Amino acid sequence: MELVHATLTQQRDAIARGDVSAVELTQAYLDRIAQHDPALGSYHEVFPERALKTAAAVDAGEITGPLAGVTLGVKDLFCTDYGTTTCSSKMLAGYRSPFTATAVQRLEDAGAVVLGKTVMDEFALGSSCETCAHGGARNPWDTDRVPGGSSGGSAAAMAGSLAAATLGTDTGGSIRQPAALCGVVGFKPSYGRVSRYGMVACASSLDQAGTFTRSVADAALLTKLMAGADANDNTCADRHVPEDLDAVDTPVPGLRIGLPKQYVLEGANHPAVQAAVDAACALYRDQGAELVEVDLPHTKYGIPAYYVQMTAELSSNLARYDGVHYGHRTDRPTTDPAELTALSREEGFGDEVKRRIMLGTYVLSGGYEQQYYDRALRVRRLIRNDFDAAFDAQGAGVHAILCPTTTGPAFKRGELIDDPLAMYLNDVYTVNVNLAGICGISLPAGTAQVDGSALPVGVQLIGPAFGEQTLLQVARQYEQHAGHTELRAPIG
Repeated sequence: MELVHATLTQQRDAIARGDVSAVELTQAYLDRIAQHDPALGSYHEVFPERALKTAAAVDAGEITGPLAGVTLGVKDLFCTDYGTTTCSSKMLAGYRSPFTATAVQRLEDAGAVVLGKTVMDEFALGSSCETCAHGGARNPWDTDRVPGGSSGGSAAAMAGSLAAATLGTDTGGSIRQPAALCGVVGFKPSYGRVSRYGMVACASSLDQAGTFTRSVADAALLTKLMAGADANDNTCADRHVPEDLDAVDTPVPGLRIGLPKQYVLEGANHPAVQAAVDAACALYRDQGAELVEVDLPHTKYGIPAYYVQMTAELSSNLARYDGVHYGHRTDRPTTDPAELTALSREEGFGDEVKRRIMLGTYVLSGGYEQQYYDRALRVRRLIRNDFDAAFDAQGAGVHAILCPTTTGPAFKRGELIDDPLAMYLNDVYTVNVNLAGICGISLPAGTAQVDGSALPVGVQLIGPAFGEQTLLQVARQYEQHAGHTELRAPIG
C-alpha cells in the first residue's frame, strides 16, 4: 500500500474521504513492521490487537478527531496505561504504568492509533541507539549504521515507513540528530510548550517531547494537538498555542535568516553537510530572504555546560531506582540494604548510564557544586542571552538561525561506542538549543555517498522561545523549494 509512504495529513484525509479504512491502513503498517522491523529493531513492543480495535472504532464513527485513524509510534519513555514502559533498560523491564503521558493521551484523544513503543538509548542516554538493553535500532538507509539517538527507534520507524508519525524526546538533540541521520523531519518545541507529565525523566530542565514526521505540516499539527497548559506539569507553560496547520504555508514577510559565525567549524563538517547548508542559504536568498551573520559568543561552552548539568540532573532523577522502591531488584542474596541497592543498580543499569551517573554525582558532591554545577547554570544563562539578542524582535533580530544538525551522515555501529567523548561531540550543534529552552527543527537536505551507500544529511533551523509558529513557516519555505520531500529509505 503506497499510502504508508504518504504524509500524516494525506493519510488522515484519505481515511476521511473513504479512500481507505483506518483498519486497512493500520494493518498495512502492522504488516510492514512484521516484514521489516526484524532487521531494523525500531520497536520494543507492538500492540496489534489494541491498534486494530482503535482503528475499527474510527471506521465505525465511534472515535473522531483531527487524527482519526492516523498511526503513531511512541518512544519507550512515554508512560502508557497499556503495554510496558522500560526506557530500553533492564532496570524497568516489565514495568507497567498506571497512567498515560499527557502528550500521548492528547494525540489519542484526537483519534490517533498507537502501534507500539519504539526503542531508545537507555534512559535517553546516547547518540546512536546502541546503549539499548533490547539491542538497539538500525538505520533503514544502511543497517550497518546507527539511526542516531537517543530517539533512534522513533527515527528509524519513521524513515522505514513503519508509522505515519512517531514521538521522541529531545534533551540535547535526541530528536534532531536522529532525524538528520534518517532523513526525516524532527521537531523540538520550546521547553514548556508540551507537557512532560508521564515522560520518564532524564534531565528535567532540558527534556522536551517532540515529533518525527514526513513534513513540516505534520509536525505543526501534532504539536498543536499536544501543546498547552497541563495541571499535572507545573513547568508546562500556560500560553496560547498559535500553531495552525493552515498558517504553515504563509511566508514570513521580510524574512531574516541568521548564520552563526561560531558554527563555522573548520574541517569539522562532512562536505555534504556543508554543501547542504550552503544550498539552504542560496535557497532562502533566492526567495528574497536577508542572510545576516549573528554572534553567539558563548557557543563553545555549550558542550561542557550541558554535560555537567544534564548528568547532575540525571544522577538525581535515577537515584530513585534503588531495588527497593523502584526498578530491578537483584536475586543475589544479601541482608545489607546498601549492598542490595548497589547490586540492583550494577545489574539494572548499562555502562553509559553508570558513567553519566558517576559524573553527575561527582559534580554535585560536597565542595564541587559551585565549581561545576553552579558555573554551568551561569553559562546556560549566557547562552540564552546570546540567542535572545540574535532574535531581538525590538531591534534588527533574525526570524530563524540556520546551521547544520550534525557534523556528518550516520556512522557505523560500534564505531564510537567505546569513545564517549567523540560520541558526546555529536551534539555540538544541538545542545545549546536545549540549554536556552528554545525551539529547533531538522529538515532533510539530501544525501551523501559514503562507502557506496546514500546516507541522509540534514539542516537545522532554530527559533526563539515559543516562536514555533514562525519557525515552522520558515521551515516550510525550505521544504517547499528544496526538493527533498520525497526522500525515502530504500527498504520498499
